[in-house]
Amino acid sequence: MTTAGTTAAQHHLGIRKLLAVADFRRLLASRLAAQWGDGLFQAGLAGAVLFNPERHADPLAVAAGFAVLLLPYSVVGPFAGALLDRWDRRRVLVAANLTRGLFVVLTAVAVALGLDGVPLYASALLVTGVSRFVGSGLSASLPHVVDADHLVEANAFAATLGALAAVAGAGCAVALRGLLGAGDGGSASTTAVALVGSLLAAWLAARFRPAALGPDQVVEPSRTATAVARGLLDGARAVWRTPSVAAALLALLAHRAAFGASLLLTLLLMRHTFTDFGPFKAGLAGLGEVAVAGGAGILLAGLVTDRVVDLLGRRGAVCAALLLAAVTQLGLGLPMLLPTTLAASFLLTFAGQVVKLCVDAAVQGDIGDEVRGRVFALYDTLFNVMQVAAVTAAATVVPLDGRSTGLVVAATAAYLLGLVGYLLLAKRAPSPDSRSLR
Repeated sequence: MTTAGTTAAQHHLGIRKLLAVADFRRLLASRLAAQWGDGLFQAGLAGAVLFNPERHADPLAVAAGFAVLLLPYSVVGPFAGALLDRWDRRRVLVAANLTRGLFVVLTAVAVALGLDGVPLYASALLVTGVSRFVGSGLSASLPHVVDADHLVEANAFAATLGALAAVAGAGCAVALRGLLGAGDGGSASTTAVALVGSLLAAWLAARFRPAALGPDQVVEPSRTATAVARGLLDGARAVWRTPSVAAALLALLAHRAAFGASLLLTLLLMRHTFTDFGPFKAGLAGLGEVAVAGGAGILLAGLVTDRVVDLLGRRGAVCAALLLAAVTQLGLGLPMLLPTTLAASFLLTFAGQVVKLCVDAAVQGDIGDEVRGRVFALYDTLFNVMQVAAVTAAATVVPLDGRSTGLVVAATAAYLLGLVGYLLLAKRAPSPDSRSLR
């Protein structure tokens, strides 16, 4: 058998072994249910706000929506992360999923009543915030159901299927919107279906044994309030003490900055500029195709990242992904045509997912369990802040039709600057080989 064939066989053998572990299957199923619901909720809300004939949204309104949805959690997230390192994560996941389901219903009611601005975003931000908290809990729990030797492979597999579940949820939202209508009533009904994902995720999490997901030990002050208040600082210190995590996180933030600007351009182009082009659609259907293209990129990343890391190492994989993203952003972004936008969505999402999998591996493998929840919460917070900052900055200069050569060039520069920053920070850490990632 060839070397490539041997690698492939080992890879598939690892996946079969992972799926034979009941706790891994249960955690994976909970993730898939949660992310399916998230994808459906986000797409349903996007349809209600951006592609609803009863509403209007300009670039600054879109940016405001991102800010209201993401920034409040960015303030609370690091402190909530301390709870993941103090309380039984099984109970946290059950309670958080049930809470998210309640907020999904409240958001659907707000859409049905025709509420706009702060009242609508206030309910939606609670869903988004709790969703990110659930995601942090799932990531922090993974090392408790998977052997260290298969951690990167398990993370790639779970993250890939989770992202595809979110894409499937978004596709369900588009289909439901066609059946239930594009106005406030139909949008509310579509959004409410996301409740199913939250309830199923809570039920699956409840089936774990108490304390099965950690934390194994609590290295925190005896008073909960003090531990929570120190969440941000503890997470930041842990990241700075771990150069591999700090460098990988910087690379991901560069991707989110560039991707945030590209996301705003795509939304505006789909709504105001693009028209149907053969099999390619504009409008909300076009965003569905963008989501499918991105899902394909995520799937490819899940299939090849483990092997790319074997070949190049974690550092080489991150560098290659950032370079691919820079070339894609410039080469496929500048034409601003519907087909090239879809191709760019595929490649940019692929590159970003490769970087994300490397970040997840660094946090899960290089950060101690006693602080891992806070680091993941900090990770999510920085992720959100960077996306909001990028969308907001782009919204101040982008024209309504979304055609902005300057923003495409700026996004390309963000990838290249991220590459330079990554290499500088990575010098503080020993170069990891492929074995250190497993």
